[in-house]
This record gives sequence, structure tokens and C-alpha cells, in this order.
Amino acid sequence: MFTPVYIFVILAFILSLWAQSKVKGNFKKWSKVPASSGQTGAETARRILNENGLYDVPVEPVPGTLTDHYDPTSRVVRLSEPVYYGNSIASVSVAAHEVGHAIQHQQSYGALTLRHKMVPVVGFTSGVAPFLLLGGFFLQAFSLIGLGIILYSAAVLFQVVTLPVEFNASSRAKKQMLSEGLIRNNEERGVNKVLGAAALTYVAAALISVFELLNLVLIFFQGSSDD
Repeated sequence: MFTPVYIFVILAFILSLWAQSKVKGNFKKWSKVPASSGQTGAETARRILNENGLYDVPVEPVPGTLTDHYDPTSRVVRLSEPVYYGNSIASVSVAAHEVGHAIQHQQSYGALTLRHKMVPVVGFTSGVAPFLLLGGFFLQAFSLIGLGIILYSAAVLFQVVTLPVEFNASSRAKKQMLSEGLIRNNEERGVNKVLGAAALTYVAAALISVFELLNLVLIFFQGSSDD
């Protein structure tokens, strides 16, 4: 069923596609610009970790491009090979961002702690909600649709909680790089371009989820009022 909210869903989806292209484009562009420090992503990550007392958090290379992440369960910073071995503005920016998550973990940053606690719940609700929604629409059983919406809400909340986590990690990354002399003031523009584009993908994902939830709620109430 098409509702006016779907217009915003489509616009958010277009924003998501644009953001993903910006991430790839900015990473490619700033991967060609060497950082003045001459340090690789791996060296950058190790230095910031050590400066924050995280000597026991290893930095490991992983295959692929833009597969960088911090694993809170194993307490490992994993960097894609172009970032791990590269010494560009893009490499040190992404590496510092992932270390930002490790520092958040160390300091029990509220939004990150909440997101970690939500992971098993979202894993369950994300798997069940689509079946409840499909079954509810097929059978015209609005009780199933309502339950599906409630479970889907957990996934939407997870996307929203992710936003401050990612923005805070980028903010920490920039402060750490400047304080440690890993970048100069004239290199901030490149750092902002790389991390800003990445942050935009999370914003777009959250918008899609929120608008899709609103669309489902609107359909639910419209259907209930028609009965």
C-alpha cells in the first residue's frame, strides 16, 4: 500500500545511494594524498591506542575495502588492507575513527554501551519482524502487523543509537590526530571529507528506517480504522 510517507522513504534511499558514492569517491580521492606524518593506518591506530593506555588492543588487517571495524567482543581494531598498509589522509582518518570506538569502549561511552546491549535483541527482532509483517498483510491480521511493527521498532532504535556513536568516534579521531601531530591543520579538510561522507551513510540508513516505520504505523492505523 502506497502512503505519503513513502515519498520520504524514497528520498532517504536516494540519499543513501548518494552517500555511499561519496564515501567511495572521497576515500579514493584522499587515498592518493599522503599524510604529512608518513604513518600508515596501522601505525596511526597503534599510536593512538597506546596513548590511551590500550596496549592490549591489537590492530589486525582484514581483506576487502572499507571493511574497517572495531570488534568490541574480541577488543580488536580491524582495518582493511588499503587502510592498514596505506599512509594517506584516508588511511589515517579511517584508522583513527575505528580506534575512536575502542576508546569509547574503554570509557563506557553510554550510546556505545546501549548499542552493544541491543545487538542480541535486534538480531532476534530483525529476523522475526518481516515474517510477522508479511503474514499480517497477507492474512489481513492487524494484530500480527502491530506485533511486527513493535519488533521492527527495535531495529530502528538501533539505527538511531548508532548515530551518536559514529559521530562521537569521528570527533575523537580528529582530536587525537591533531593532538598527536598525526595530521596538520591544513589536512583537516581531507579528514572531514572522508569521515563526513561515512557519517552521512549512517544518517541515511537511520532516515530510511524511521520513515519506513512511520509508513508501517500509518498503514496499520488506516487499516484498523477501515475495519
